[in-house]
Amino acid sequence: MVSDDISWPVSPTVPPPHAIVPLRHPQAVAVGEELPSHYDRCYGCGAKHPAGLHMRVTASELSVHAVFEVTGLHQGAPGLAHGGLLSTALDEALGAVNWLLMVPAVTARLETDFRRPVPVGSVLHIDAQIAGQEGRKVYARAIGRLGQDGPIAVTASALFLQVGLEHFLDNGRPEDVATAAAERTVPGHGLEVNP
Repeated sequence: MVSDDISWPVSPTVPPPHAIVPLRHPQAVAVGEELPSHYDRCYGCGAKHPAGLHMRVTASELSVHAVFEVTGLHQGAPGLAHGGLLSTALDEALGAVNWLLMVPAVTARLETDFRRPVPVGSVLHIDAQIAGQEGRKVYARAIGRLGQDGPIAVTASALFLQVGLEHFLDNGRPEDVATAAAERTVPGHGLEVNP
């Protein structure tokens, strides 16, 4: 769970006072279970992406715990994780909380604060939670620590927009959409869009 000891700035990624905390979908992945990749070629969580982050994400009530192992492939400065990849890791964890609502959503805005360097060879533990919802807008925030109980290295907040399946069908590269659809079609039930 994300600690409230962080001072979150006022921004478009912070829920307005009238936002609600949504209910967890009853068919979402059980608390304590690992979320499967939503797309096996996803740069953040896909096992088949050759240079991806290969993150593992575990579900809680309205939050997730993600693990990102920083390798030499993730360098920016010598021996340190690239800031853009850290933002990607946070975006992946923040986006995963939407699967607890079982409605596809896309990142509309992401704000990342870098608090300390993240060395190659470290394991970044990211706790992300839903902070509120207003209509199709889902607000989330995350804290990334060096080690499970280590110092805070990065924080982020994000605004997601819930979308329908047509968003991906209309905007994705057709051959990739077709491959993903074929892999996610459940006989007798059609296309499965949730993990």
